Amino acid sequence: MNIELYIFKNENIKDYAKDHHIRFAVVDLDRSEVYPENFVCLLPLNYRTNGKAGPKFSELFGDKSVELAKALLVKALKTEDDLEVKAEIKRRLTLLEPKQIIHVKCRVCGKNFETSKSRRFKPTICRDCKQKR
Repeated sequence: MNIELYIFKNENIKDYAKDHHIRFAVVDLDRSEVYPENFVCLLPLNYRTNGKAGPKFSELFGDKSVELAKALLVKALKTEDDLEVKAEIKRRLTLLEPKQIIHVKCRVCGKNFETSKSRRFKPTICRDCKQKR
């Protein structure tokens, strides 16, 4: 398959939402060389926790949809000159990365438990010990 990513930037909208200002269209160049005829789907913005992309994108590309999305975005990042589009591509690449889970040892019972890195002050007591107090 010869899959490419086309980037459309709508500058005519005065009051636009950030997510809808720049769109990424996935096209199959084997279908046709002209844009509307080779359109496959839009690159999804949100990815599910099970590692699959949006419904249409994951339906078309299956289990390899996230890897394909990363490859398309990295290729587009290398060729793009517009700073705003580059920032959007980088943002979408960070959305594709899984969130890190940190294992912390409970200071009361000594068992390991999971916590997210996004919290400023990481908890030091597991949920079971908190409920006992």
